[in-house]
Amino acid sequence: MPMRPTLVLRHPANPISRAPSLSAMPSMPGQVDSGALLRGSREILIRHGGETYRLRHTRNDKLILTK
Repeated sequence: MPMRPTLVLRHPANPISRAPSLSAMPSMPGQVDSGALLRGSREILIRHGGETYRLRHTRNDKLILTK
């Protein structure tokens, strides 16, 4: 199985840990475009609090986040 990219999101109060590609996006505070997260992929893994979550973009154009 091919290795999938992992995106690590950190709390915005810590500017050092922000990913430059996400913080440079023109958007409203607290909003991130799904295309910026998925970057052309249908699925990404997100680590949060020692757990790994899977964010999937479905064929019906929905987002599903599972643990």
